[in-house]
Amino acid sequence: MELPANFVYVAATILLTGSAWFKYRGLEYVIMHYRWVFVCLFLLPLSVVYDVLMYLRAWLIFKLNSAPKQHDSKVKYVQQQIKEWRAEGMKTKMCTARPGWMNISFRRGLYKQTMKKIEVNLIDIIEVDTEKKVVRVEPLATMGQVTAMLNPLGWTIPVLPELDDLTVGGLIMGVGIETSSHKVGLFQHCCVGYELVLADGSVVKCSKEENPDLFYSVPWSYGTLGFLVSAEIQIIPAKKYVRIEYFPALSRQQMIKRFEQETMKKSGNDFVECLVYSETSGVIMTGIMTDDAEPDKINALGCFWKPWFFKHVEKYLRRGSAVEYIPLRHYYHRHSRSIFWELQDIIPFGNNPIFRFLLGWTVPPKVSLLKLTQGETTKKLYEEHQVIQDMLIPLGKLDEALDVFHKELHLYPLWLCPFMLYNNPGFIHPEGSADEMYVDIGAYGAPTAPGFQAVQATKNLEAYVKKVKGFQMLYADTYLSEADFREMFDHTLYDKMRKQLDCENAFPEVYGKVNRKVRD
Repeated sequence: MELPANFVYVAATILLTGSAWFKYRGLEYVIMHYRWVFVCLFLLPLSVVYDVLMYLRAWLIFKLNSAPKQHDSKVKYVQQQIKEWRAEGMKTKMCTARPGWMNISFRRGLYKQTMKKIEVNLIDIIEVDTEKKVVRVEPLATMGQVTAMLNPLGWTIPVLPELDDLTVGGLIMGVGIETSSHKVGLFQHCCVGYELVLADGSVVKCSKEENPDLFYSVPWSYGTLGFLVSAEIQIIPAKKYVRIEYFPALSRQQMIKRFEQETMKKSGNDFVECLVYSETSGVIMTGIMTDDAEPDKINALGCFWKPWFFKHVEKYLRRGSAVEYIPLRHYYHRHSRSIFWELQDIIPFGNNPIFRFLLGWTVPPKVSLLKLTQGETTKKLYEEHQVIQDMLIPLGKLDEALDVFHKELHLYPLWLCPFMLYNNPGFIHPEGSADEMYVDIGAYGAPTAPGFQAVQATKNLEAYVKKVKGFQMLYADTYLSEADFREMFDHTLYDKMRKQLDCENAFPEVYGKVNRKVRD
């Protein structure tokens, strides 16, 4: 039995988005000023119901081994829709029918209102091949599904981004990063093959050996070369725990020095990250997968009654260095319960021990439901007073970059995640001919910089990142002009593939899907 992928969301839409709701100012006032009440009473229960039903669905699909057969029929349905679009005269360009509020980004795509929407109901893990050491996954399968499936089988993927609801397609067509990226690269660098439906309705597979130009063009392409219908991702043996070591630093110099040292180590350190808590302090964390643990140092921090991870880490600024052993899946999703630290702005008392004990098992609310229930006033307040940005810069520029972020945002914590950027063809690569270590600076929350203005601050950050040959993650607001966008991202191979695959009348360019004017 095939349950619709978004049946709970459809029910939520019926309940929450009647036009009268958002036209009624009284309710708008309540949602804006007492959003935590609305979240706790409505969105948390809906989120729990959705998670339970989707878990049961995934379990049933796995037990019946029906995903491979269903996959073929679902791909044929995508092909059928494209052929119908062509028969109708290709009057508008195409995009997926997935509503903008359902993705993990806090932005919605206005471009979807004017395009031909293609239903792509591909949400399953198709198969795990332990001989080839790959997992074949549909694009809307999530990181939560992947870990729930692979970890009990003794496997994992080399780069597993931390939020449960991040999808495989989003991490390929956009970008995915995790604390193992300093050794492995971005999520796209773990992928060994893609399957796409092209603008003419044909199905094509690509890898480093088969259609390599298309293979290197798919990452960051945002569905503008074809519809991704599956991906093959490398898998590696998993272990029970991550031995994590905390290194607090009380000066900028000490923090950057230790962060760079741990990042550049030739061996060890499966995972490296840093949480920056002020202009001069932060905690560097390194991790190694292991099957052995000291019993008195095991911390199952993913349990709902545990403190939020970023609050737990902050304590080491006072306590000093320490070692813990965290169950692998708990480590992977350590930032999920608090959505990094965004949930503290939605449920201010969410980390209170009483709340965690009573309702901690219900968090986090679905980002998509949060977006769905935003009124215009609330949305405007978020746009004016919140920043959600990830900027990717060369590691050697980290010190001056932190100065720029402090000046423009004065927002803490900041997330630092190092990654190797390989000199492969495609949308992003180092300026020179060699691989280069980069770092992702993640800024999420309400800046406190004097006179902060969201648009101007974002533009200033973009200008700095472009100057140092860095890149902006495109899930968030971008105010780059098209010329600056093309200067930041290498379109050479992308343009070649767009022309070769006859995409001009079928799909917008990447810039046409991510610039601020096509997002609300």
